[in-house]
Amino acid sequence: MANHKSALKRIRSNEAKRVLNRYQHKTARNAMKKLRETTDKKEAEKLFPEVVSMLDKLAKKNIIHDNKAANLKSSLAKHVAAL
Repeated sequence: MANHKSALKRIRSNEAKRVLNRYQHKTARNAMKKLRETTDKKEAEKLFPEVVSMLDKLAKKNIIHDNKAANLKSSLAKHVAAL
């Protein structure tokens, strides 16, 4: 167990950040899943910018790697275009 005040605070702040990161990552994954399951092109085109925005935010905060975000956006764009 940590002894220093700053170490205790670091533990608390790390936990808070971890919970928020997990929530945002899971929300983005669910949005991607919803977009992939969509068969209606209009609805997919409406959802696509929202999902891309989520992925960009995750990449900006280093929750996911920039290249992973780019790969996911690319595959989702292909999916929307193929509908």
